[in-house]
Amino acid sequence: MKSLKTLLTGLFLVGCTTGSGSYETISAKEAKEMMETQDVVIIDVREESEYQDGHIQNSILIPLSTIKEGNTQLPDKEQTILVYCRSGNRSAKAAKKLVNLGYEHIYDFGGIIDWPYDIEK
Repeated sequence: MKSLKTLLTGLFLVGCTTGSGSYETISAKEAKEMMETQDVVIIDVREESEYQDGHIQNSILIPLSTIKEGNTQLPDKEQTILVYCRSGNRSAKAAKKLVNLGYEHIYDFGGIIDWPYDIEK
């Protein structure tokens, strides 16, 4: 029988590997740090009216229902993509869709309701 440490290490590695069919869930703080130190694409997967009410600086609007193969807004499947929505439900669905479309570096940081930093209106 595997030790608990070995089992937990294996689960951690599987859950955090973005190149093998999964995405990573990160905190708002981690997302903010990535935005400040890396070349990332920030995707807001809410609807247009929600985006207009306030969004994270430099984010692009790609509603969940429009995420599909051949999206010209996301031509590079190796780019680092940060995904958010209102509460975290749609961002998780969007992250799964993006992984299924072959995107390799997807990070879901949940909802804007938990974003403690400035937003644009």
